[in-house]
Amino acid sequence: MSAANSVPTWKTAPALRALTAHGVIAYPTEAVYGLGCLPQRAPVQRLLRIKRRSPRKGLILIGAYPDQFRRYIDFADARVDWMQVFASWPGAVTWLLPTRPGTPAWLTGEHTSLAVRVSDHPLVQALCARSGAIISTSANPAGCVPARDPARVRAYFGGQLDYVLNGPLGGRSQPSEIRYGLTGAVIRPATG
Repeated sequence: MSAANSVPTWKTAPALRALTAHGVIAYPTEAVYGLGCLPQRAPVQRLLRIKRRSPRKGLILIGAYPDQFRRYIDFADARVDWMQVFASWPGAVTWLLPTRPGTPAWLTGEHTSLAVRVSDHPLVQALCARSGAIISTSANPAGCVPARDPARVRAYFGGQLDYVLNGPLGGRSQPSEIRYGLTGAVIRPATG
């Protein structure tokens, strides 16, 4: 049974309803709570305002499986060692990968790549299996420590979020490792 199948539908249903209504939610990830929405312009802009994050930085998309990124990622780019990328998923490795033409700047920011990860967190897997890929950024206002529990999420954002999916973190002490797809170089190491 996959991680997504181990989570009952009722557990993610309210978060899924919020997402499909163009809402912004918080949810547990491998190490911290994340903020997310569907990769659509209006909810992404709202998420950036809530977090006070510069749109120039770009965002991460997370999914239950790699095919959920096909709309955005150029999987035909021969410069990428795709075996290395796929071998790291599902897991806590985010890859900066070449984008397909037309990938919006409100996702990539000022970059020519897009950050993507297939999460191994059961709630994230289940949510993304049911919703498609979603935005993932740490649940904290810019410059603050990321939230590690729903109480901190609510303290940071009050009623600005449409739903908080309660659940345990994935047991990591630090956010995901980030690697550059064209070289495999580690941009942000995994330390926990």
